[in-house]
Amino acid sequence: MDMLVIDMIAQWVFVVTLALYLATNLQWYNYSFKRAIFRHHKFMWHIYYCLVPFTLYFGTFFLTRPLGDYLLVALSMVYAIAIIVWYLRLDKKLNFTKRIVRYFVILFIFMTFNKSLCYFLGIESGLLDLMPLGFAVIISRMYEKVLLDRFVTLANSKLKLMSNLKIICVTGSYGKTSIKNFIEQILKEKYRAYATPRSVNTYTGIVADINHNIDYTTEIYIAEAGAREKGDISQIAHFLNPHYAVIGEIGEQHIEYFKHIDNIVATKFELLESERLKKAFVFKDNPKPKEIAPGVAKKIQYFPEEVRNIQATLEGTSFELFIKGEWYKFETMVLGYFNVTNLSVAIYMGAEFGVRIEDIQRAVRRIEPVPHRLNKIETNQKMILDDSFNGNLKGMKEAIRLSSLYNGRKIIVTPGIVESTEEANIELAKAIDEVFDIAIITGELNAKILQTHIHKAQRIILKSKTQLEDMLKSCSKPGDLVLFSNDAPNYI
Repeated sequence: MDMLVIDMIAQWVFVVTLALYLATNLQWYNYSFKRAIFRHHKFMWHIYYCLVPFTLYFGTFFLTRPLGDYLLVALSMVYAIAIIVWYLRLDKKLNFTKRIVRYFVILFIFMTFNKSLCYFLGIESGLLDLMPLGFAVIISRMYEKVLLDRFVTLANSKLKLMSNLKIICVTGSYGKTSIKNFIEQILKEKYRAYATPRSVNTYTGIVADINHNIDYTTEIYIAEAGAREKGDISQIAHFLNPHYAVIGEIGEQHIEYFKHIDNIVATKFELLESERLKKAFVFKDNPKPKEIAPGVAKKIQYFPEEVRNIQATLEGTSFELFIKGEWYKFETMVLGYFNVTNLSVAIYMGAEFGVRIEDIQRAVRRIEPVPHRLNKIETNQKMILDDSFNGNLKGMKEAIRLSSLYNGRKIIVTPGIVESTEEANIELAKAIDEVFDIAIITGELNAKILQTHIHKAQRIILKSKTQLEDMLKSCSKPGDLVLFSNDAPNYI
């Protein structure tokens, strides 16, 4: 009897441990099985922490008793310890949202039912103990689908009640979060404007934002639309039906999902499918889709139209923009040459909504940089450039250019470019080599490429970011500039 109880506990421990691994990986990849399994950046984890343990677990039931029982207990203990160690080393741990809590509640209900049924029928549960995990995943997904449909209905009802609400939607490969925030800060000079928080840019995220955060007094809603596959932005466009669309710069970001730049372009231009579209601002150097409906094409304004006298230094940015027949000067503490483009479309949007030019100029002067996107911090006699949320080649090279203006030793901390091409990382490595004295490469994803093409700078490879703080303490000194260029969780 005692062995029976121990055996049952071992089976529960194994299933719950496997459920934790599964939930963590699914949450990283937005609950997409396809992405979590086939597009995982560390696929070998699935071999070590899922396939091998599952195979061994399966094998224990074909051994004679009590040998199989002893091995099952040992396997469960070793597996639980391995997953705990793996989990504690993660820098992006499982967020126990209501969805995750529901998943585990459903799992425990099915596990209890399964054990009770086997007990009353007088049979060994054996491999049947894995069935509750499968049921939990299926039932959880079905429940979340029903819940999402209900939330979508509520969000649609709320938007219908806000009949005077104007909606702006922003997409692009690069800079969409910055553009969204710049538009919000400019429009607040005249309107009650609200933008999706942080980097919320998925269909489900926007639905939740509308239900929970938009006030009924809001006059303008600015949403950000992201995509991992064709149809993602179309879904958002048909849900929001924005009056104004912004398509920022399009590039090879997430090329591993889209396979070809033409697919990225087509997906971004899905935003123009809105039935209420009045005007669309599109970055002028973007590649164009094969076909744009004539009725839509006439609503497009390409940006920036005319800009001159651009000054982009570590002290700030200034430029002149041609608006309605006149040149106007703008100054801002936002860093980066590329932000002139991002600011220009926000300025055009402000003018489109009738905000006075002097009010726009004042707003631009007061605009605060988006957190972790070229934020300058001076502390402990060092200059820190926090560009950890900027993950595209153009933006990262601009941060490197700005760093080159600094008179002193320069250190860069970077994992390279995630979800891009080998050529882009080689170009990044060469730019790093021309400017920095020390290059700290975090993670294994691009370590080989960067290490191969960085020759002048001292190279330091960190497999885990847990070592970063101690490394910076040992290799930096007062007067240094430290650039944090892009960031990637250790599952990437």
